[in-house]
Amino acid sequence: MTKFSALVRAVLIAGAFAATALMPVPAAAQAPSKITIVVFGFPSLGAFMPPIIKAEKLDAKHGLDIEFVERPPDAYTTQFNSGEFKVGGSAALLTVGLADQRGVKVKYLFNLFDYWGTVVTSRPEIKSVKDLEGKQLAAAGSTTNFVMFEFFAKQLGVDKSKIQVVNTAPPGLVGYALADRADAIQLWEPAYTLLKAKKPEIRMLDTDVAKTWSKFAGGERIPYLGLAAHDDWIAQNQALIPKLYATYKEAGEFIAKNPEKAAELMAPKSTPADRDALVSLIRSNDRLGMSVVAAGEIAKQIEAVYKAGVDVGYFKALPSSDTIYMKPMK
Repeated sequence: MTKFSALVRAVLIAGAFAATALMPVPAAAQAPSKITIVVFGFPSLGAFMPPIIKAEKLDAKHGLDIEFVERPPDAYTTQFNSGEFKVGGSAALLTVGLADQRGVKVKYLFNLFDYWGTVVTSRPEIKSVKDLEGKQLAAAGSTTNFVMFEFFAKQLGVDKSKIQVVNTAPPGLVGYALADRADAIQLWEPAYTLLKAKKPEIRMLDTDVAKTWSKFAGGERIPYLGLAAHDDWIAQNQALIPKLYATYKEAGEFIAKNPEKAAELMAPKSTPADRDALVSLIRSNDRLGMSVVAAGEIAKQIEAVYKAGVDVGYFKALPSSDTIYMKPMK
């Protein structure tokens, strides 16, 4: 080999090494972005998708490593509003609006579930929501679901000051109903379905939601619960938000397509009857209301929920429109 050939070969080898060094690192080799999300415990809608996301590794698929931390409603609100947790996965719209009015800068990123709630009773003398006056009602009083119930009850002419509310965390509502410890219980899914499986004779009172909301808001959709985050976290993590949305979107699609497996993951300690009830709930989706959609696409419906909060006295004035994350998710 001549000195010229050796020189050329050396240059080519050096160039190959340089090119290799400049090649981008494959995405798979990059560490996933860690996100801590506070949620309600099961049974609650906020706890519906997390076990699916982790079991199916949907977060890892989108370059995320999500840690879900469970808290009861009161602790959730306190710790999310204080900024101890920057992202909330049991973010009910009215609590987002209330945080805004208290000077906490947060945004509703995307919706997971539309509203559905009810009141159940075993007492034969209680035939309507109006009959709750003078009675004891067990409820998770700090939740948006209960505030929305108050709105619909008011529209039906109920004087809420005449109802004795016994406050408890969502997991305790089913126990109240099974033990018949209150005249009635206000709850939502999946607690209602689990309760009905254990106590088929319990009755649901008509709250006339569809007709009332159509008259009040001019539509049917009631955005209810989704993901929210503090503005400072959003500013620092814009690129992660579409990934979060895609993760939850796939979780919703998995649940809809695989209700049996989803029910096992959500409630591994439940009875077969409970899981069958969950499967039925997922398949019908009328009470579950699972609907993953960007907040910006339903801004008008979100504002209608805020107006309901004003109507029932939960807000003194409408929350800022800045609480609605308007950027696209793709």
